[in-house]
Amino acid sequence: MFHANAQPERPALTGIAFIEIQVTDLKKSTGFYTGLLGYQAVTVHTSAAKDQWIHFPVNAAQSIRIKDGLPAGQNERLLSVAFRTTDAESLRRYLQSKSVKVPASVIKEPGGDSWFQVTDPGNHTIKFIQYAADKTTTLQQQGISTSILHAGITVADTAAINVFYRDILGFSETWRGGANDSVTSWINMHVPGSTAYLEYMLVSGPVNRQQLGGLHHIALMVPDMQQALDVLYRRAPDTGYPVPSPRVGRNRRWQLNLFDPDGTRIELMEPFTMR
Repeated sequence: MFHANAQPERPALTGIAFIEIQVTDLKKSTGFYTGLLGYQAVTVHTSAAKDQWIHFPVNAAQSIRIKDGLPAGQNERLLSVAFRTTDAESLRRYLQSKSVKVPASVIKEPGGDSWFQVTDPGNHTIKFIQYAADKTTTLQQQGISTSILHAGITVADTAAINVFYRDILGFSETWRGGANDSVTSWINMHVPGSTAYLEYMLVSGPVNRQQLGGLHHIALMVPDMQQALDVLYRRAPDTGYPVPSPRVGRNRRWQLNLFDPDGTRIELMEPFTMR
């Protein structure tokens, strides 16, 4: 029986769709993502004549997206993190029922994709997208990774942001850590229905430009760090980007931090603890 006061159910989330970053020099940044990381560049123009995006498909359903026009002196480069959902309109109504400020309707793209955006309690733009079709096509590319493992966002108030991600969206904590056992600097929040996660990067005060570039980051999964290094070392001389040595993180996984021309961190990480 239908009840007039029945609450909408939350549709499924199925992982990270894309991360959007603003850059100073579109051509220079494209050289980093294509030349060093090996991704194909897809130019996308929106209705605004000067609004140009470059998409770098990581796999058929995930991408890194960059936009030109980073203002001089602006420290923030992260534009949005987007998650896939099976029903964008139902999710919009569900969030509205939980007192989340949502737009009046979803946006329908010409290709059939539907999406909308909200602002989380940490003031990050979060998008939810429903793809028009199952995106399982295998891409023929030389990308350093075929999977976005996680995205990092700054969090100053864990309790407030957990109301949104944990209580409303159903994310669940899988691990937390810091430089040593006495501090917690990050919390991993698993996206329901996915192997991906959101990483809370805990902050207690103002952060400078360099710090923000490392905190707001994208993590790409590589099955074998040594193989990834071999590829990067071959590409580095032609691109001019330095490749540092990898390290073992607190989670005992091999990790390697790279930085795009504007200082946004791209983290490579193995899926398992070190052998």
